[in-house]
Parts: sequence; C-alpha cells; structure tokens
Amino acid sequence: MKMKTYNVRFVTPAFLGDAEQKGAWRAPPFKALLRQWWRVLAAKECGYSHEKLREEEGKLFGHAWLGTGRSKPKTWAMKSRVSVRLGRWEQGSLRVWQGDDPKVLHSEVEKVPNHMIGSQLYLGFGPLRVEKKVTCMKASPAIGTGEVNQLSIGFPDEAERAMAKVVQLIHWFGSIGGRSRNGWGSLVLEGDGVEDFQSLSAKSKLLQSVSRPLKECLSRDWPDAVGTDTRGLLIWRSKQTQARWSDVVRHLAEAKIKFRTDLEFARGQYHLEERHILAYPVTNHKVRGWDRERLANQLRFKVGMDQGKYFGIVYHLPCKLPDNLSEVAEVEPQELQGIQGRQLQIWEKVHRTLDANTLFIRV
Repeated sequence: MKMKTYNVRFVTPAFLGDAEQKGAWRAPPFKALLRQWWRVLAAKECGYSHEKLREEEGKLFGHAWLGTGRSKPKTWAMKSRVSVRLGRWEQGSLRVWQGDDPKVLHSEVEKVPNHMIGSQLYLGFGPLRVEKKVTCMKASPAIGTGEVNQLSIGFPDEAERAMAKVVQLIHWFGSIGGRSRNGWGSLVLEGDGVEDFQSLSAKSKLLQSVSRPLKECLSRDWPDAVGTDTRGLLIWRSKQTQARWSDVVRHLAEAKIKFRTDLEFARGQYHLEERHILAYPVTNHKVRGWDRERLANQLRFKVGMDQGKYFGIVYHLPCKLPDNLSEVAEVEPQELQGIQGRQLQIWEKVHRTLDANTLFIRV
C-alpha cells in the first residue's frame, strides 16, 4: 500500500453537512470526489462501457457485490482498497455570512429592484437565502475560505500512477458539498507531484487523455469525459485574476445567467424546451411529468487560486438527456424528438456564448 498526504485548502465556502446538517470536515465527500474523477480517468481505458467501468471501480473502491453481467447472480464482495483520512474532523469556522453580495443583472427576475440579484445567492440558492434583503446562510456553520486540513490517501501500489492523475484533476476541477457544481466548495491540493494551474492547458497530455468530442459524449447519458469541439477543449478560464474570490463568483454568475437566458422560452408552461437540457428544474418553467425529476448541471464551475490570486474555471462534462427523463416527459412526441435531436446544436449555442464572453478564454 502507498500513502500520500496533501494539504487541502478551500478557496470558496463549502456547504458540507454532517449528521446534524452542520458544516463540517468529513472524509466521505473526499472519497466520493476521488471516485468521481477516477471514473473520468478510467472511462477511456474501459472502452466507455459503464459495466466495465463499474467492475473496475468495484475492484478498487470496494463493492457490496459484483457479478460478471446483468443476468448473473451475486458472486463476491470486497472492501475498498482506497482509504481517505483527514487530519481532523471538526465543524467549519464560518458562522455568519460575511461581506456584501455583489449584484448582477438577471432580466427574468422581476421581484427585485432593477432586476439586480446577489451573485452569491444566485449560485448558492438553497444553502444561501435572503433575510431582510441580505444574503445569509440557511444553516450555520459552513467551512470558510482558507480553511486547511491534511488529506491522506491510501491505495495499492499498482494504482499509484492513476491516483496521481486523479489528484491532479481534483486540483484543477474539484469542488465538494452543496452547490459544488456552481463553484462552492472549490478546493486546491498542495503536495508532491501536484502541478500548478499554469499546467492547465490544451497541451496537457492528461487533459487530452480524458477528453472526447462533444458529439461522442452526447451519445451516452452519463458524463465520461471533458468535451471537445473544433476549437479545442471545452474549458474556459478567467483572462485576469482577482484579489477576492467574490469577484470571481460574480463573473461566473454573470456567465451562467447569460448562457441560460440566451436560450429563450418560446412556449408556455409544461413544454420541453432548449433550456431544460442545461439543468432541471427551471424556475417558473416546469415540464409535465418531471415533477420529481432532477437534471444536474453539465457545465461546472470552479474557483481556483494561485499565489493568492483568484480566477474562474468553466468546464463541460457532456452527456445526453437521460433516457429515464425522456421516458417520463409528458409532451408531444415531436416536441421530445425535436429537443433530443437538437442537443448538439443547443450545447454549441451555449459554447458560443461562453466564447463571446470577454472575461473568459479557452485554455
């Protein structure tokens, strides 16, 4: 067995709930993060077969049972060969939401003056709420920016190279906790072998090994790679660094509002439209049959930090509209087929909006 230890530092507040829904340092979310990026790393080697990937994941991370096929009975079980430990388990130090919440324009929000809403509230709604016109936490505490802990990862000798790559991917893209896809719980890792953010480029062999053309990604209903198009990797980074993480969050909120509202609703309530492909639910625009359904954001945000300066990262792990959502959508067949057939074009619209954003640039 090998054991590697890193310093893990939160760049933005993290909403990690313990058994009492109190923000706290806990090992399980970090192990889940390892598994998430291990799947992206291993998908190509497994031929993008979810069954093969599931089997290999079970052999490394453990499983309750694993057969040799869907029709096979339970045959064997094993405990995880990967261990994750934190230097300390304790509650976070952030008990009161600090500072102003920089406002951004959202033309579709009508209940606030001049359509201006808090950028942190927009990206963190749920863990964050409004009280007396001020953004605050729904529950206290949370893990605050700058909090540091030791993260030790144990793994078998033969997994050393793979784990080093997974750790690098987490450093570049990792975030955990509530609203982590919107950039909350962004973290960085410090330790032997971890390259800085200057290595996050289209020339990276690691990124090339975990990327795949957008059209191929949209042939499956689970994310298995970073998407690419004719311009390269579907990864954007801030052109300039900022002195405060809150300024980066504001820029990310503006970018998200723009690429979402550019997909205008053409029909009334209960119809399936282009914006529903990005994520669901959508405020005031329900799809009949999707009352209990959720579709997570495919475009994910990260706030990075290098030498005390902050910047934003936007990246796309594409997949098609899941089959189970298509099956339960109570819309006209031609409406469903139209959206299914236009998924590539819909995402290309979103990518063009990001390419036109003067605050971000492709890596």
